[in-house]
Amino acid sequence: MKPFAYSRATDRANATAEVANDATFIAGGTNLLDLMKLEVMTPAKLVDINRLDLSEITETDDGGLRIGALVTNSDCAADQRVRRDYPVLTRAILAGASGQLRNKATTGGNLCQRTRCYYFYDTAMPCNKREPGSGCQALAGFNRIHAILGTSEACIATYPGDMAVAMTALDAQVEIENVDGEIRQVSVQDFHRLPGDNPERDNILEAGDLITAVVLPGPPEGKQIYRKVRDRASYAFALCSVAAVVKMQGEAIDSVALAFGGLAHKPWRDEAVEELLIGEKPSVELFGRAADQLLAEAEGHGSNDFKIPLTRRLLISVLQEATVTGAAA
Repeated sequence: MKPFAYSRATDRANATAEVANDATFIAGGTNLLDLMKLEVMTPAKLVDINRLDLSEITETDDGGLRIGALVTNSDCAADQRVRRDYPVLTRAILAGASGQLRNKATTGGNLCQRTRCYYFYDTAMPCNKREPGSGCQALAGFNRIHAILGTSEACIATYPGDMAVAMTALDAQVEIENVDGEIRQVSVQDFHRLPGDNPERDNILEAGDLITAVVLPGPPEGKQIYRKVRDRASYAFALCSVAAVVKMQGEAIDSVALAFGGLAHKPWRDEAVEELLIGEKPSVELFGRAADQLLAEAEGHGSNDFKIPLTRRLLISVLQEATVTGAAA
């Protein structure tokens, strides 16, 4: 690990000003410190934000929740309001990492975690995300965990998180404060970027931007499901995951939100798939057409070709479970 300077932020203005001047935020550090040890990231200075007042979960005027950026994953998943009204979020968080890591990992940091691409982590290998213009070794290399949707010739890495997948299905908003003290909200769906020609940029944050909270709208109606397929039962990243929020009206699907992990550089949501399902009576044939729509432009790269039929089967299975009338949520 290369030497670095360290300071503790006393307020948001101080924190954003330092990071705008080429420093890096640190909270739980569960991803950042690993990357620093491997010299994948070599920040000149770390700004510790753990003393900022961002560790509360509060109710909003419209019946939703505002989850502070420093709320740990464990505290978020265990909060009674989250468990009762947003079970898909609790299940997604508990599907990720380990208990020890969830005790340290924060809401804001979880959103900003970086890909687990083997070549990104290996500084001896070319990687456009780590060193723009050097090439993408994964394209012709071992790419079993890599993306099948939204890729480019520059990068086929995936976003590895679970929490953001559930938040995407819940239409959550990321609250961001910039270096001038201005606050804006961006949907979780739009927070992460596709790689395009600039895969080094994971999200839409600008220099000095500080995530202050994630805001959940009022509890959605219907059944909530989070399903994750991985190589082992725990402490493994998703090969494919699905967050589903589905409401039935009689025998037809009244509303549906679907978000997918492990398939792209960001949590993936395709509104055309949801529109195809709304108003229809559930059937395997309908769910198959939804899967065809989702995967119409999917492209495997050899070792990850299996993700296409895997995703198809997983989506059909989740939709079958979600549309069984009278089943428990």
